[in-house]
Amino acid sequence: MIGGLFRLLLVSLGLVVLWQVVVWVAAPPPFILPGPLATASAFINRFDLLMQNAAVTLAEILLGLVFGTLLGAAGALAVIAFGPARRWLLPLLIASQAVPVFAIAPLLVLWLGYGMASKVAMATLIIFFPVTASFLDGLRRTEGSWLDLAQTMAGTSTSARLATMRHIRIPAALPALASGLRVAAAVAPIGAVVGEWVGSGAGLGYLMLQANARMQVDLMFAALFILALIALALFYAVDAASRALIPWQDDSLPVPKE
Repeated sequence: MIGGLFRLLLVSLGLVVLWQVVVWVAAPPPFILPGPLATASAFINRFDLLMQNAAVTLAEILLGLVFGTLLGAAGALAVIAFGPARRWLLPLLIASQAVPVFAIAPLLVLWLGYGMASKVAMATLIIFFPVTASFLDGLRRTEGSWLDLAQTMAGTSTSARLATMRHIRIPAALPALASGLRVAAAVAPIGAVVGEWVGSGAGLGYLMLQANARMQVDLMFAALFILALIALALFYAVDAASRALIPWQDDSLPVPKE
């Protein structure tokens, strides 16, 4: 993990240097592309304002991540456990991803208001599908010999099926769920920010809209920088938690035979 952070730091530094070179060579107006120094200055000078709005967005993202994970895991378990639910829920899951998020956000703001609820709901909707799809895939791919052995030893009663789900299928599917959570942590900020763009009174998305209206592009870049840091921190936190809670997960790639 330390090596990954070091590589990320090097790549980020290279992008900043490239950004500064583009500003020097192309010399765009500051209201089109401010330089790294101008962005850093806006970050320092407006630090309190940025942190206040970042706290709102972070709370929306975390709540959306919790609710999206719970609903996604419950949906996957319902699909795998009940045949009728599978036939009804799978088309609904697919259709939910066909509707653009920008089309849903105004409705959520209309129904839930301009407060935090509509942004949490938006983040939950975006997180729900990758968690459900990954966990469902893991549940479906449980080793068949394990399930046959469990059926032979415990039978096919309802209690036996529940015990098989609890002790075999769910633990075997946790690595797949962890992969879905990593994706969810990376895309969670999208839902919160889109909801803030549509209608809000606080948050990084709201701050970016206000800065854009005032041609304060350096402040917009500073808000984007904080949003990227939040996404990275969430991803690495989920990754570290997954490695700690699922020690049997094999992260090594198979070596091809010559």
